[in-house]
Amino acid sequence: MDTVYVESAARSHPRAIAALERHPRAAVIECGHYGEVFNMRSQNFRLQKQRPALILAAKRGRTVLPTPPGYSIGATENFYFSHMLNCLYDCRYCFLQGMYRSAHYVYFVNFEDFETEIDRLRSESRNPGNLCFFSGYDCDSMGMERMTGFAERFLPFFSERPDAWLELRTKSIATRVLEAADPVPNIVVAYTLTPDVIAREIEHGAPSFEKRLDRVGSLARQGWTVGLRFDPLVPWPGFARLYPDMIDRIFAEVDAGQIHSATLGTMRFPKAMHDRIVKLYPEDPLFALAETETRDGQMTYRADVEDELVGLVAERLGRYLPDAKIFRQTG
Repeated sequence: MDTVYVESAARSHPRAIAALERHPRAAVIECGHYGEVFNMRSQNFRLQKQRPALILAAKRGRTVLPTPPGYSIGATENFYFSHMLNCLYDCRYCFLQGMYRSAHYVYFVNFEDFETEIDRLRSESRNPGNLCFFSGYDCDSMGMERMTGFAERFLPFFSERPDAWLELRTKSIATRVLEAADPVPNIVVAYTLTPDVIAREIEHGAPSFEKRLDRVGSLARQGWTVGLRFDPLVPWPGFARLYPDMIDRIFAEVDAGQIHSATLGTMRFPKAMHDRIVKLYPEDPLFALAETETRDGQMTYRADVEDELVGLVAERLGRYLPDAKIFRQTG
């Protein structure tokens, strides 16, 4: 990391100090609020992604938010919180590249405020024991664990709160903190999985399918509850063979009894966001697919293509998992 921006009010936080110590050669620039850097106009996400800076900040206002409708793995109440904005990887279907002007990493160091809000929501819940918190919505939950210590902090936190679920969604194979810990029954380690030929084309910088699958299998054998995330499904040439073959390969490696849930979703963006992403990467093969259309203001796949793709994957998953563990994501 060549440059680290740090909010003046966050600079004395122990996690900010530790992050700065990890980058002793970086230029350090103070700012009043991370938005002064992150939300500047005339930034180029594509160029910044090549050498992103780190921004150390404190999350203000609402630290935990309700998930969009249709985003669930079975709980009645669903929330998300983000200890980071932006992701280590560069997946072409990611909505972050169309949502943010900047590709810099924002690291919110005030984990304590997330914990306070989670406890408040637990105490006010009308469905105690039926809450789920998603941590990989605006970032990869495990991708920068060596610097953030996010999982290391929240494993014991949720182990002491068995009435709430935590989903750690990731593509990372940097899971030493999980391997060194006893499995926590109410934590789901959820891996996004894509057929290898597709992953190599559009999931830039992410571990290969085989490496991710190996980690899913080893964590499941250790006793961790794991999740399978097929979101987004992509109507790549040959998908009718690629996806069933991938699912068979997964269940040859992973005991179905250790799987908490599998989710299915297709690429969906507000049209303006989709247009911004295509403008960044007009030559990318993902956007050369002709199966898209605008429905209800969202750019997504044609209804017939979407139904065929989701139906194909759901049918194959149904050979290994009960329907109650298969969720279609629309949010």
